[in-house]
Amino acid sequence: MKAFFKLIRIKNLIIIALLQLLLRYGLLVPMLEFYGIVPVLSDFRFALLVVASVLMAASGYVINDYFDVKIDKINRPGKVVVGNVFRRRSVLLMHVFFTFIGVFIGLFISFIYKKENYALMFILIPIVLWFYSTKLKKQILLGNLVISLLTALVPYFVVSLEFSALIKVYGKAITETEACSTAWFWTTGFAFFAFIITLIREIIKDMEDEKGDRKEGCRTMPIEMGIFNTKIVVITLIIASKIALWALYFVIPELRNDAITLYYFIFLLSLPLLLLIWSVYTAKTAKNFLFATRINKMIMLFGIMFILVARTFFIL
Repeated sequence: MKAFFKLIRIKNLIIIALLQLLLRYGLLVPMLEFYGIVPVLSDFRFALLVVASVLMAASGYVINDYFDVKIDKINRPGKVVVGNVFRRRSVLLMHVFFTFIGVFIGLFISFIYKKENYALMFILIPIVLWFYSTKLKKQILLGNLVISLLTALVPYFVVSLEFSALIKVYGKAITETEACSTAWFWTTGFAFFAFIITLIREIIKDMEDEKGDRKEGCRTMPIEMGIFNTKIVVITLIIASKIALWALYFVIPELRNDAITLYYFIFLLSLPLLLLIWSVYTAKTAKNFLFATRINKMIMLFGIMFILVARTFFIL
């Protein structure tokens, strides 16, 4: 069971589910009620969206490990699951099962709310993840951007499905309301945060896996640009994230006028980002870079948990 959880990246799946659950029940529902709109999406159908998102992500992790056996044997000897704990055929069957159920649920949701773009998205995501595992991840920055963009879609699915349900009750006029624009504004903020933090994590992981990637002929950023230059890119992204974070703080009145937000930004976001800069700058071994990725995940979790602070802006 422990090997299975490692294969599907259970911690990452929990973060995906937590992001969607908090975004809907912690922010979107209070926000709609603040504007006098009663949410109409059922808990069951929302749960289907969460399950579909988790299964699609799990299928991506599984197929990635399936194709990364040689690289993982170099970078993580003794920790390889595929071929040791689970046979390669069994891992491939897991991928097919997760993909089939995830796509089926996604198409079901698309049919209910007549969202053709949803149907296309749920069909394309497994294809993109397959090409990521076989081709894209071996290219400089391209694979990093693909995973970051897919992560950014996670919060968008929540608000999109909610308003698809509202349109069936209130008509398309609901999309012209302040509630809609506010919901998309906040969702875009969390989506951008998920994108940039994931991008940083993916590049750090490339530095951690540089040895195995090089032997397998990959063309990742550390291999093409060198570790030092890649560190400069990562640190620049972190600094840009801090600037964007504090720019939002001073621009958005709800943030600027809330004392809890100030302390949250300082102690749970800014200071960990500084720690991340230090850990990346001083990293020399794979173990050092692993420590940096763990700090990165902690920052991602703190960013998601900020939803609980943001919801107080919309409680009547």
